[in-house]
Amino acid sequence: MNNDLEGALKTYLGLLEEEAYFEAHEVLEEAWHPLRLSKDPLANLAKGLINGAITFEHIKRNRKDMKKKAQTVIASFERHKHLCTESIENARLFKQACQKIEALKVKHAEVFDVLVP
Repeated sequence: MNNDLEGALKTYLGLLEEEAYFEAHEVLEEAWHPLRLSKDPLANLAKGLINGAITFEHIKRNRKDMKKKAQTVIASFERHKHLCTESIENARLFKQACQKIEALKVKHAEVFDVLVP
C-alpha cells in the first residue's frame, strides 16, 4: 500500500508541474482511499494535498466565484499541512508536495491575499 502512496506522490508532483491539477487530484485520491479506510494518520495530509490540487484547478478554469471556491477548498490543506513532518512515511515527497502547493499560493497571491504573507 505504501508503495502505491509513494508512486502516487511522485506522479502528483509531476502533474502539478504540468499544471494538470485535476489529474494530480485524481492520482492522489486513489492512494488516499485505502489510507482513509485504514484510518492511517497520513489520510488527512493526503486529503489536504488533494484539495490543494483542486484549488488550482478552480483557478485555472476561472470559474464563477473562483476566488471564494479556491479559498474554501484550500482550507483543507491549511488545516492539515502541519502533519507534514520529518517522521512520517514518504516525508520527502510529502514535503515537496506541500512546498509546491505553497509556491502555487504565492504564484496566485491575488486569490490568497489572506493566506500569503
